[in-house]
Amino acid sequence: MYAEERQQAIADLLRSSGRVSVTELAALYEVTTETVRRDLSALERVGMARRVHGGAVPVSSVIERRLSERDESNPEEKERIGKAAGALVPPLDATIILDAGSTVGRLAGHLPRDRRLVVFTHSFPVATRLLTQSNVELHLLPGRLRATTQAAVGTDTVEYLRRLHADVAYVGTNGLSFDRGLSTPDTDEAATKRAIVAAAARVVLTADADKIGQEHTVQFAELEQIDTVVTDDRISDRVVQRLERCGIEVVVA
Repeated sequence: MYAEERQQAIADLLRSSGRVSVTELAALYEVTTETVRRDLSALERVGMARRVHGGAVPVSSVIERRLSERDESNPEEKERIGKAAGALVPPLDATIILDAGSTVGRLAGHLPRDRRLVVFTHSFPVATRLLTQSNVELHLLPGRLRATTQAAVGTDTVEYLRRLHADVAYVGTNGLSFDRGLSTPDTDEAATKRAIVAAAARVVLTADADKIGQEHTVQFAELEQIDTVVTDDRISDRVVQRLERCGIEVVVA
């Protein structure tokens, strides 16, 4: 196989799988890992891939989509995840933090109604959804509202979160990998998520299986900082076992 043919095949595989590994490609095409790295660099130069640690991801996966677009992706899986995550709210009155994002937004519709909850969020859509829920004492965090995520970010948001201590924080992510933990494309969004993780005694990640294996520009948490991952049944047994070896509880919805 010529280099051009191999690179085209790698590009096709990247589009279908969402991520490629240097070692797996080397075995698949019976070439050295250095040859694969050159192929990935060539694809990156023409805008067909973005190099990440150990492999590459599609360029489209590192472009941040608007909230409305993300909400249309895997809606049934996200609804199941939201329902399963809602069942994890502590049985006694609890203080919780809800991150922004399409999956956490589904969770907002499944919060228990049989107990008093104090909810802090920087997400305008989440706050709107909870505004009329009588058992919720709602606090909308200050900050600059981002059009892409419809969430408050910035210095004011982070400073407010630093003064909080919640029982549970529910966070979303653009990517989860075993090399780089949780990541997102935007620096301000990452700073807010980092502060949310630090403000809670327990951290629950809500993420559909498509997020697993993806890496984005800014890391905001290590896997060791996550207590529970709630995801859908497309996750592989191998990934579940790796997460559990990291000390993470995995709930499959």
